[in-house]
Amino acid sequence: MSAQDSKIIVSGVVVNSKGNPVSGATITGENNQTSVANETGEFGLTVDKNTFLTINASGYKTTSVEAKTDLQTIVLESAEIVQVAFNTVDKADILGGVSTVNIANMLGSNYTTNSLDNLSSYIPGYHGGNIWGMNGRIVLVDGVPRDEFNVIPSEMEEITVLKSAAAVALYGSRAAKGVISITTKRGAEKKNRFDVRLNTGIMAPKRYAEYLGSAEYLSLYNEALVNDKISIVNNGAYTSDTDLANYASGTNPYRYPNVDFYSSDYLKKFSRRSEIVTEYTGGNEKAMFYVNVGNYNTTTLLDIGNGKKEGENRFNIRGNLDIKLSSMISSKINTSVTFYDGNSAQGNFWANAATLKPNLISPLIPISYLDKADATSLAYIESSPFIINGQYFLAGTATQTTNPFADIYTKGIIKGTYRKYQFDASLNFNLASILKGLTFDTQFAIDYNTQYSQNIDNNSYAVYTPTWATDADGDYISKLTRVGADLNNNSRSLDNAYQRQTKFFSGALKYKFDYDKIHNFSTMLVAHGYTLAESEVYHAIGNANLGFQFNYNYKNKYYADFTQNMVHSVRFAPKQRDAFSPTVSVGWRISKEKFLSEAKFIDDLKLTASAGIINTDLDYDANTGFNLFRSSYSTNNGAYFSWQEGRQLRTTDVLRGENYALGFERRKEISLGLDASLFNNMVQVSASYFYSRLLGIPGQDVNSYPNFLSVNNPSPSSFIPYSNYQADQREGYDLGISLNKRIQKVDLNIGFVATYYDTKAYTRNDVLYVDEYQKRQGKPIDALFGLKSDGFFSVADIEAMANKSPGAPVPQSFGTVKPGSIKYVDVNNDGVVDNNDQIYLGRGGYAGSPLTLGLNTTVKWNNFSLFVLANSTSGSYGFKNSSYYWASGINAKYTAAMRGRWTEATAETATYPSLSTGNNGDNNFRNSDFWLFKNDRINLARVQLSYDIPKRLLAKTFISDLGLYVNGSDLLTISKERQHLETNIGTTPQMRYYSLGLTAAF
Repeated sequence: MSAQDSKIIVSGVVVNSKGNPVSGATITGENNQTSVANETGEFGLTVDKNTFLTINASGYKTTSVEAKTDLQTIVLESAEIVQVAFNTVDKADILGGVSTVNIANMLGSNYTTNSLDNLSSYIPGYHGGNIWGMNGRIVLVDGVPRDEFNVIPSEMEEITVLKSAAAVALYGSRAAKGVISITTKRGAEKKNRFDVRLNTGIMAPKRYAEYLGSAEYLSLYNEALVNDKISIVNNGAYTSDTDLANYASGTNPYRYPNVDFYSSDYLKKFSRRSEIVTEYTGGNEKAMFYVNVGNYNTTTLLDIGNGKKEGENRFNIRGNLDIKLSSMISSKINTSVTFYDGNSAQGNFWANAATLKPNLISPLIPISYLDKADATSLAYIESSPFIINGQYFLAGTATQTTNPFADIYTKGIIKGTYRKYQFDASLNFNLASILKGLTFDTQFAIDYNTQYSQNIDNNSYAVYTPTWATDADGDYISKLTRVGADLNNNSRSLDNAYQRQTKFFSGALKYKFDYDKIHNFSTMLVAHGYTLAESEVYHAIGNANLGFQFNYNYKNKYYADFTQNMVHSVRFAPKQRDAFSPTVSVGWRISKEKFLSEAKFIDDLKLTASAGIINTDLDYDANTGFNLFRSSYSTNNGAYFSWQEGRQLRTTDVLRGENYALGFERRKEISLGLDASLFNNMVQVSASYFYSRLLGIPGQDVNSYPNFLSVNNPSPSSFIPYSNYQADQREGYDLGISLNKRIQKVDLNIGFVATYYDTKAYTRNDVLYVDEYQKRQGKPIDALFGLKSDGFFSVADIEAMANKSPGAPVPQSFGTVKPGSIKYVDVNNDGVVDNNDQIYLGRGGYAGSPLTLGLNTTVKWNNFSLFVLANSTSGSYGFKNSSYYWASGINAKYTAAMRGRWTEATAETATYPSLSTGNNGDNNFRNSDFWLFKNDRINLARVQLSYDIPKRLLAKTFISDLGLYVNGSDLLTISKERQHLETNIGTTPQMRYYSLGLTAAF
C-alpha cells in the first residue's frame, strides 16, 4: 500500500451551538496537519486514516473528533475557564461581578514590566487600584494573600478581578472591598519549551518642575519686601541692581550662584532598564513543571558622585510543579524567591531640588579661586579628605552647614536589601471511588519577607564659606571660614529593618453531580484563614472563615447560587467576633429560550442578579483598631495642670470610652449583570450595575452624647466611644466590549472598557456645620470643600476696608490682607469670611475619577502586529497645594507660577497672588476654587510594533519562534492641566519608557 493510500481527505464546517460558523478555528491532525476555517466555517485537509482531529478556537472548548471522508459538522461549545474563589469555573456559568484578562496571551503584542500595569484599561469596574470605587482590595497570588509587585507579568497566566459581594463572599472579611486574583503559569503535558526574552530600554523624564533662576528669584523677592512694606535700605535680604546684574550675567557662578538642579551638570538625559527572562515549560502525564528565571536592572538620572551608583537590581526564580501522585491524588507545589537590591545616594537630591534656593550657595567652588597668600585657607583644603575631583571644595554658610551635592559626593550610599521567599503546596483528592463528583482540595502556604538598609560610608564633612574680593585680575577668595568638621569613618549601619511572615491554610470539600445533564448541582464547604505578622506590630492581621456554597442550574439556562460565610475577627469584644455573610445570585441564559432561537446574531446572552451582605473589619487599623471597643487613656499628649506653685503634674488624657457592642462593618449590595456573545463570537459584551452601602463604619458620634464628655482644652480628650454609625453609598456601572474580526488578511481586535460610579456620604456627623451647604452627609465620599474666590484685593479695596467705607469688601479672618491677596466670598452673609463659608467644590477622586475609559487595539497583518493602548479619566478635581504653588515664608523657593503674580500693573491679568516674604499662607494658601484644577486627561499609554520571523525561515534551525518588537509607554497626555499632571515635586520625575525586545523559543 502506498503512503498516499493511507491518507484521506477530510472536509467540514465548524459551527457554534447556535449553528453559526466559527471562522478562524484551527483544525489539527495527529501529525500536525493544519487547516483554518474560513469565514463560513469551512475547512479541508489531508490526514492519516483512523486519526483524530483537534479543533481549537478562541472562546470555545477544545474538541476532538474522528476524521471521516464525509462532510462533517463540528459543533463547538463556548468555554473559558476562570479562577474564582477556591474553584475554577466555565466563564459562561459565572453569575456576574467577575472580569478576567489573559496576561500570557497579551504579552506577545503588549509587553509590560509592571504586574497590574494599565489593568483599568482591560477590566471594567477597576481603576486607580480600587474596585467599584472601594479602597482596600486584596491581592491573591495563586490563592494566597501576597504583594502584587512580587510577581512580574512574564510569570502570570491571567488576572481575575472579583467585584461583586457574591463573588468575594467565600474569601471573607479581608476581601470585602474586592479581590484581584493572579494565577501564575503552569507546565504543560508533552510540551517541552524554552523561551527567552531580552528587553532593554531608556526612561526619559516627561517634565521637570520649573524653578526661577537666581536673578529672577531675587528680583521677585525684592518685590515681596516692598509688598510687605519692609524697608529695603540696608536690609540684608535686599539685592542691589548691581548684584542682580551679576547673577543674571553668569560670569562668576561661584560668587553669584544660580543652581539649577535639573541641568545637564547634574543629570543625564535618560536612565536605562535592561531585562532578561527565561522560561522552561514541560512535563508528562505524571508531572508538569514551569520555571521562570529573570533579572532586571536599572540606572539613575543622577550624573554626579555616588548618584551614579543609584539603581535597582532584581533577580527572581519561580518554580511551579504539578504532580499526579495516583489516580486519586494530585499535588501542586509553587515556590518563588526574589532578591532585590536598590542603591540610592544620600542627600535626597529630588527633595532638595524643591526647597534649596538657587542663590543660597554654590555647592562646589574651584580651589583655583583661593588667594595663594591665605595659608590658613590653603591648610584647610590640604587637610580635607573631601576635595572633589582634586579641584573643588564644599561650600556652605553658617546656617547652611550641608548641601545636597556635597552629601552625594561624600556621604556614601544607602543600600536597600529585600528578600522574599514564597511557598505553597496543595493536595487535591478525587474521591469518586467514594462518591462520584466528590473532591477535596487543601492548600498550605508560608511566605517570608525581610528587608533592611545599609548606610555605607556615612561620613560627615565641613563646609567652607568664602569671602570674595576683586582685584585687577578679577574675583578671588580672600578667606575661607570653616563650618563643621570632616569625618571620614567609612562606617556601616543598619536601618529600617522589617520582617513579615504570612501563613495560609484552606480546605475545600466539593461535590458536583447532575441528573441527565438537565439538573446540575454543585456544592462546596470551605474553611480557610491566614495570619500576617509584621515586625514591631503587636497584633498580627488575621482572617478566619468558614464558608458554604450551593449552585444549581437547569440545562445551563436557569441558575441559582447561595453562599454563606461565617467570619471571625479578634478585633472586637468576645460576643462580637463572629458574623454571617450571606449572598444569593440568580442567572438566566435568555439566548436558550425559544423566542430567541431564530436570532442568529446572538450566540449567547445571559442576565444575572445578586444581592448580599459582607461583614468586614478592614477599616479597623492594625495598630489601634484591635481594642477600639475598650476605653483608652494616654499621657503622651502633653496635658498638665499646676497643682502647687512652681510645680506641674502631667494629667491623663481620655481618648475614648468603651463600647463592647462595636462590631463589623457591613457591605450591603445588589448588582445586575449582562453577558453577551454576538455575531459568531465576533463581539463580546459584559456590563454590570451595582448599588452598595457600607454600613457601620467606626467613628465617635458626638451627636449622641452630651458635649461636656468631649473637650479640647488643655488638650483634646473625649469619653465618647467608637460606634458603628457612619455609612457610605456607592452606585455605578461598568461595561466591557471586545471585537474580533478578520478582514481579508488583517486580524483586528478592539477592546473597550468604561466605568462610572457615584458615591455618597450616607451617614455623617454634621453637628458642627450650621449651614446646609457645608454638611458632608449627602455629598460624595471624596468631596472637596473650600472657599469661593472672587479675584484679588485691589488697592482701593484695602483702603475702603481700612476706612470702613460703604461697599467695602467683607473682612476676612485668615490674617492680614493686602493688595493682591485672594478675596473670598461671604457665602452665608454673616459679615465675615471664615471657615463657615467653605462650599462643596467637586469630587476629589481618592478612589479614582468617576468616569474611566480604556481602549486597546491590536492589528495583525502577516507577521506584523501593532498594539495601541489609550485610556482616559474625568470627573474629579484636585488642589494645586504643593510647595510648587504654595511658596510661603522667607525660605520659599519661587517657581514659574509666580511669574503671573499680582501687581498694580497686572491687576487685570494676574493668575497668582501678590508676593510676600511672610507666611502669606494664612489667607492665600487655603483650599479654594482658586487652586482647583480638573483631573480630566487622555493618555496614550502604550504603542508596540512587533514582527515575528516567518516559521519557514526557521524550519531548519533549532529555533521554533523568533520575534522582535519596539515599545513605548506613557507617551502622551492630553489635558488642559498637562504640565501640572506630568510634574512631580520633590520626587523622581515621571518617565516615558522606550524599549527594544527580542523573543525566542526553542
